[in-house]
Amino acid sequence: MVVAMAVDALLGWPSWLFARIGHPVTWLGRLIAAIDTAWNRASDPPAWRRAAGVAGALVVIALSGALGWIIQSVLSLGWIEIVLVGILAWPLVALRSLHDHVAAVAKPLSAGNIATARAAVSRIVGRDPTALDEAGIARAAIESLAENASDAVVAPVFWGALFGLPGIFGYKAINTLDSMIGHRSERHEAFGWAAARIDDVANFIPARLTGFLFVLLAQRRSEALSCMTRNARRHRSPNAGWPEAAMAGALGVRLSGPRIYHGSVTNEPWLNEGARDPRAADIGEALAVYRRAVLLLAGLLAVLALT
Repeated sequence: MVVAMAVDALLGWPSWLFARIGHPVTWLGRLIAAIDTAWNRASDPPAWRRAAGVAGALVVIALSGALGWIIQSVLSLGWIEIVLVGILAWPLVALRSLHDHVAAVAKPLSAGNIATARAAVSRIVGRDPTALDEAGIARAAIESLAENASDAVVAPVFWGALFGLPGIFGYKAINTLDSMIGHRSERHEAFGWAAARIDDVANFIPARLTGFLFVLLAQRRSEALSCMTRNARRHRSPNAGWPEAAMAGALGVRLSGPRIYHGSVTNEPWLNEGARDPRAADIGEALAVYRRAVLLLAGLLAVLALT
């Protein structure tokens, strides 16, 4: 996993490579979309659609984990295996992509270019960007950074460290299932139930680990810890509230709160209510906390690997 993190930090996922072969997540996406089309029929009763969703999720996760096991089982032992497994795990650790997407919001926002900042933040969040002012854009970017630090970096590395390629392949299948069918829409309320629940379980430890990494590396350490322990459970997600609340305390800002999705206002509770709204400069500080957290995680894994 340290090899995977190092390669991703250096290279990311190059655009020329994506243009030629796509990305493992897009391959998974095509499989999930095919199962969704074939098994999620509107004419079926909700109980049947939920059962079909359970079966579909288990098929995708099992196939992904089995592929990882087959590949890892044929590799030679020793340092060659470590390097090869790290390279194969590299596309599933999106630490550079996350950093670059959030930094792409901070730069125009710091220059006062609200239109460009809105366009950049629309690529990483689902809320309506046209309704966002400077504080709303900064809040959306910081929340996305905190939540995805867990989902896109810590969680895949955690499961990869425990189980190798089967662990990281299986986790990425779980996370992609949740992002595609795990939301509460009319089509996926029943079919995506299992995907959402499995994702909650898979992210339970990584989300809390991410929160504590942010606490340890924040300049306002006591405020980050206090905010996380007081506010994490107020979040609509059982997991995302931990890194988001820790980041809110670390920066001394309030996050979450009401937002607009597809023209409808969603009244989410504030994390760190009473604190000031974030500004463009706070995105840069959040990115600094994130970089330190990634380095600490890699360092801890390296120490464990060498002991």
